[in-house]
Amino acid sequence: MISQVFLQQEKNCQLSPENSSLYRAFHQRGYPITLFAPKQLYRRQLPLKRDCLVAGEIPIVLSALKQLAISPPPLNDYPVALTVFLHRHVWKSSLGSLIDTLEPEGAIQPIFVKPASRRKQFTGKVFSSLNDLWCLGNTSRREEIFCSNVVTFKSEYRAYIIHSQIVGIYHYGGDSEFEIDRAVILEAIQHLDRSKESLAGYSLDFGRLDNGETALVEMNEGFSLGNYGLSDESYADLIIARWEELMKQL
Repeated sequence: MISQVFLQQEKNCQLSPENSSLYRAFHQRGYPITLFAPKQLYRRQLPLKRDCLVAGEIPIVLSALKQLAISPPPLNDYPVALTVFLHRHVWKSSLGSLIDTLEPEGAIQPIFVKPASRRKQFTGKVFSSLNDLWCLGNTSRREEIFCSNVVTFKSEYRAYIIHSQIVGIYHYGGDSEFEIDRAVILEAIQHLDRSKESLAGYSLDFGRLDNGETALVEMNEGFSLGNYGLSDESYADLIIARWEELMKQL
């Protein structure tokens, strides 16, 4: 049972759209709400207890979990149970290995690359030559990355799931005229449930490929999640479901 809610403020003392949504929902439900700046959390100035809920950006929530002696959940963007829904080859590598395969003139097959950790040292993009390395800055060669062959998504949608039930599907990228197959999402949820890779609250991003297939983009953790149209109440329910699941750890 949650007794107190802590919501992260932005640098301008405003709330993000997601936390504004949570504020409205939690205020309506009568929860005590405390707004905080990141430095207050990092300086351990918040009276956190396991019956509190902390909402904000991923680093903020991870820091709160650490202070509550909760192990951070492993990153699982591409669950093994959902491999069949990817419709592309995805593998884990290192930035150094990628750099060693690149050539100045772009002789290799283009590869989509994104960080394999929550630190997000760079934004996922397509690499085809050494000329594409400018975006990496001082990122270490040891940085783990996810790689995949390049596919074309005509549209992308996010499905929000609470306790294995879809509570909303919203378009967020590409042309909305290219719809996805809801039956594929339902099948993916069943795969997660059977494999024990499911969470109490999470989202699945699916897209329509140029060949008409409905393919998984990635799975997203429910403790800090972009909201592309979910109602205040449902968004709060999802955050609560995942937070309470995490708090059950010993």
